[in-house]
Amino acid sequence: MNKEIKDVFFDLDHTLWDFDRNSGLAFATIFEKNKIDLDLEEFLKVYAPINFQYWKWYREERVTKSQLRYGRFKKTFDALHIKVTDDTIDRLSEDYILHLPDHNYLFDGAIELLEYLKEHYKLHIITNGFEEVQSKKLKNSKIDVYFDTVTTSEAVGVKKPNPRIFHVALEAAQAVPEKSMMIGDTYEADILGAEGVHMKTICYNYHNLKMPDKQVIVNDLLEIRNYL
Repeated sequence: MNKEIKDVFFDLDHTLWDFDRNSGLAFATIFEKNKIDLDLEEFLKVYAPINFQYWKWYREERVTKSQLRYGRFKKTFDALHIKVTDDTIDRLSEDYILHLPDHNYLFDGAIELLEYLKEHYKLHIITNGFEEVQSKKLKNSKIDVYFDTVTTSEAVGVKKPNPRIFHVALEAAQAVPEKSMMIGDTYEADILGAEGVHMKTICYNYHNLKMPDKQVIVNDLLEIRNYL
């Protein structure tokens, strides 16, 4: 236990909730539903980096929510040289959001970690995900019970790393930044954003990226117990 910390804030996707696995299962569902005859692995290999780029643009306010939802599909099908109508893209986009919370695999150790932390700290979520989807993910994966507050970028009107979302989350939690820890997978959004408001940070290095030497990183969720 770290006596200097009172509140622990988590990112959700790619940190606790296994986004890639659950997303792949959602795509399998919507391709079957819409009779899309396409190799799923081939699609996901092209889609993943495009989706990553669109989320970066979304954080930077360079695309809107609707542009993200449409553009990531359009650009993927174009890259695969597959012609689909805008109506089909719109339908797939809606179905994807509908079915994404149907599958709710968590990363190994997530529940064990939350059980441990709940005994010592107040737990919270700060997420850039869409409001209607994130609440379903938390509920359907049965981890909503661990968190005292949930702050979404959609509700606040800005996205991580904007300091305002961290300030709103801290206020909702009645937490002091110097006594708060942020845990997330995205260095720019989660780590630099939190450090900008004087929170402590741990990076769950899901993407296996090179980090500054001073950054506390873990490659397994249960390693977090070494710091908290």
